Amino acid sequence: MKKGNSNVLPNFKYHPTPLETGAIIVSEDVCDCCERSRGYIYTGLAYGEDVDVDGVCPWCIADGSAAEKFQAEFTPVDGIGGYGMWGFVSAAVADEVSRRTPGFTGWQQERWWVHCDDAAAYLGCAGRKEIEEFGPDLLEALKHESGVSDDTWPYYLAAMEADGSPTAYVFRCLHCGKLGGYSDCH
Repeated sequence: MKKGNSNVLPNFKYHPTPLETGAIIVSEDVCDCCERSRGYIYTGLAYGEDVDVDGVCPWCIADGSAAEKFQAEFTPVDGIGGYGMWGFVSAAVADEVSRRTPGFTGWQQERWWVHCDDAAAYLGCAGRKEIEEFGPDLLEALKHESGVSDDTWPYYLAAMEADGSPTAYVFRCLHCGKLGGYSDCH
């Protein structure tokens, strides 16, 4: 909980640190769903037919009321598992990630990494420095996922920035702890 605010943020299993990732910010804006100012607002996108949402509070995401009211997803359900690239999850997990978990904003269409038959926890964007801090397993996973040749990889990695392009989107498996994800650019 942020000091000075009486609202304890909901726990998001698949996006455990939304304040750190920037998906949720401290704000006195009024939620488009519950029409209350609760001290925090979601900064990401909502997907759906004719979705016109300026901001929703974390509580309306967590309880599913924002998804229901606006017929929206915060991560496209088909992107969970990378459109089949990384596997699939149960309908219940897909519903929780797409409709009751804050999404994140990528340069291209967002994908949610899955591992051990479950969605992974989104940790945030990373550049070269952060990727190297995570260690060689993440480096190798991102290199493999990128499809970049061995000759080009050092240049691609050197260009990565957490708040630039290209960037990596980092996840951790909730079951085995393996790191994974993907990278993209504008």
